[in-house]
Amino acid sequence: MEALALVEPMLALLQATGDVTMIGVGIAAGTAVIGPGVGMGYLIGQTIASIHRQPEAFEQTRTLMFLGIGLVEAFALYGIVFALLIAFVLG
Repeated sequence: MEALALVEPMLALLQATGDVTMIGVGIAAGTAVIGPGVGMGYLIGQTIASIHRQPEAFEQTRTLMFLGIGLVEAFALYGIVFALLIAFVLG
């Protein structure tokens, strides 16, 4: 109940100013950072486990890990670009 009492004035302020797009920017930027962060942690953890099981495949595993990190970072950049589009084009 206390959380609702804290959120209510902020919602009233947003309705008065009409600037609700900043909530969308916050959600888009937050998910753009959290998702790839979790994905990169999982990717690196699985790579370390794979190298531990099969040390002779280190070079190939490392190459594939860096390729995966590049793809995960691309998703993060796309999310931040979408957040900026929401902020400056739609807002």
